[in-house]
Amino acid sequence: MESSPIEVSVDAGVATVFINRPERKNALSVAAANGLVDAWERIEADETVRVSILTSADCGIFSAGLDLKEAAEIARTDGEDILGKMRDPFNETMRGCRKPIIAAMTGSLMAGGMMLALNCDLRVGLKGTKVGITEVKLGRGSPWVAPALWMLPQPILMEIVLTGDLISIERLHDYGFTNYLEDTPDLVRERARGLARRIATAAPLSVLAAKGGVRATMNLGCAGGLEEGKRLHQVVYASQDAIEGPRAFAEKRAPVWRGR
Repeated sequence: MESSPIEVSVDAGVATVFINRPERKNALSVAAANGLVDAWERIEADETVRVSILTSADCGIFSAGLDLKEAAEIARTDGEDILGKMRDPFNETMRGCRKPIIAAMTGSLMAGGMMLALNCDLRVGLKGTKVGITEVKLGRGSPWVAPALWMLPQPILMEIVLTGDLISIERLHDYGFTNYLEDTPDLVRERARGLARRIATAAPLSVLAAKGGVRATMNLGCAGGLEEGKRLHQVVYASQDAIEGPRAFAEKRAPVWRGR
């Protein structure tokens, strides 16, 4: 069995989730997919983590998606689809994570790599790379693509999913898919770390409620999202941090957040 190629580290409230399969273009094997589930469960449970970064080993590809070679081998030897061996094949654990996730995309991404990017809240990409949802060229499927309707114009998304063609990340950046594009993988990660540090120093309850409110609006529509957003913020307004923030501002000092 392959040991988990997913590495997790935590520093100053920032967790980094690292896909380390450069020899397979950071493709999602069973071990990698299940390792990601473990990572998001760990991050969700760790009270010291405020925000996380998802990145991968440098090989020109952020993630090629499903490990098709392993999928073919499993179909040949076990007579079943590879998704049946994954605990959470559509990454719902990642999507359900309450804490912000930043994608540091240090290469091209396609198929399941795009799925990972869609589940992130902010995205930093590498100039000159490509993006695609290639399932129609492989006889696979992309039921996880629905959130992209909140990130890309519908005709552009249709072009991507129906043709399976790769599109330049610069074109998608023009539509607002990425927050930033950088010149090198190191600069991509540095930009992501800068964003993460700013989030990690913000009021933690406010950050959780802000992400939760936006995600609720995506799920429920405007009216339902507004109501859920108000519910999520009740704990924020009733917290000690809601008193500390204005007090620190008035006293011209950095706030000391308690997360309660």
